[in-house]
Amino acid sequence: MPASAYDDIVGRRAALDITAGGLLTSESTTDDPMPPPGRSVVGISLTPAQVPALALHGGDNVRIIVTPGETGTVPASGPEFTNAEVVDTGLDETTGNTVVNVLVPHGDAGLLAARAATGDVALVLDSGTP
Repeated sequence: MPASAYDDIVGRRAALDITAGGLLTSESTTDDPMPPPGRSVVGISLTPAQVPALALHGGDNVRIIVTPGETGTVPASGPEFTNAEVVDTGLDETTGNTVVNVLVPHGDAGLLAARAATGDVALVLDSGTP
């Protein structure tokens, strides 16, 4: 975008990850609300053992898996999980944990937040196609 577009993009939300010094295009920003209607953002604090060592980016498809915790028992049908989309990530300098903000259906947000609060979850990075 040309420098003359400065006033048009200041104050808008980034629509995708923009690296420092990166070029902006017309698709780089949006006026769309975050979270969009019917969706919620849930923040999950994860230790290095609970998240892949690969960098996560906005738009990545992930599953938040319920881990067995202290019981150590995994259901025969497999662990429960919530499908989600990464919004962004950050590092909690105090704990060293990765904080991952994920976008989920509004109806799944409460249960996922409760599961995340126990710490008995892990994040799995999935491919771009479900």
